[in-house]
Amino acid sequence: MKAFIMAAGIGTRLRPLTYHIPKPLVPIINTPVIGHLMKNLVAHGIEKIVVNLHYYPKMIVKYLGDGKKWGVEIKYSYEKTLLGTAGGVKLQEKFFNDTFVVTSGDGLSDINFTKLVKFHKQKKAIATVALKEISAKLDYGLVIINKDFKVKNFLEKPSWESIYSNLVNTGIYVFEPEIFKYIPKNKFYDFGHDLLPLLVSKGLAVYGYVMSEYWCDVGNLQEYRNAQRDCLDGKINITISGEQIEPGVWVGKNTKLSSSVKLVPPVVIGDNVVIGKQCIIGDYTVVGNMTRFGDYVKVKDSILWSKVTVKSNVSLNSCIIGNSATVSESITMFEGTVIEIKQKHK
Repeated sequence: MKAFIMAAGIGTRLRPLTYHIPKPLVPIINTPVIGHLMKNLVAHGIEKIVVNLHYYPKMIVKYLGDGKKWGVEIKYSYEKTLLGTAGGVKLQEKFFNDTFVVTSGDGLSDINFTKLVKFHKQKKAIATVALKEISAKLDYGLVIINKDFKVKNFLEKPSWESIYSNLVNTGIYVFEPEIFKYIPKNKFYDFGHDLLPLLVSKGLAVYGYVMSEYWCDVGNLQEYRNAQRDCLDGKINITISGEQIEPGVWVGKNTKLSSSVKLVPPVVIGDNVVIGKQCIIGDYTVVGNMTRFGDYVKVKDSILWSKVTVKSNVSLNSCIIGNSATVSESITMFEGTVIEIKQKHK
């Protein structure tokens, strides 16, 4: 089966982390979010994938490659001008000649694609939308379904007054090639706002699959933090890199910890990390690869990306530190602090 990964977005709501990196490459437990997606797609038999690109496209191509390391074939669809979710897929109309999956490249989920596709085929649907029941509604499109799971209506980011559903559109779909005749060429066109409401208005078979698995949009800084915590709490079925040296403590390859270092679970330490003496790495902290700590560093509930330098006598509490940043000696940084520095792209 084939899949289309939507990876062209700019990730405005996740700034400043996405000023110099595309949102699909933002790390979740030291693996880019699109990496977790790739592993899940492959696990459910996806063999050919199209990835659409726009924002820092070379970075995504460098990470994913031609697909060989994932065991799939990957081709890329460059959009000089963004065409929307449906408009981007329309560019690959000739490639998708059978039932296919479309999924966001920046959402974190362990959805069972096999069950999703099976549901789609059982319903003989032209389109199936994966839905998730959540309490926070205004930032997402809501979907109304009947008792047979057929979609009755779509509400794109509604006001409080118009809310009468708690099922959100996750941006994960299964489609039949028939949808392409309803998508205009070379025009900005969206699934949730344009195509799916059109299909419903025509009485076509559009269904909602209510998923029980984990899903997080990772759309803003708070959701990004929540996703990390959920992974550490085991709420999603993903692989955490490194050796679990004790319950809730993962340590990567070639990492050097002083004998006086204290690790408080749950915590993840990446590969090739060096941590000095008398450091305390507190709960819900993720330390990226090739990061360096001085002595007497205290870190709690923080996310450090790769190649970060934290000098001695530093205290970090609920911070996010971007790639290659340096935290100066003898300072304290509190909740909500985000450091991101401009990256050099070749």
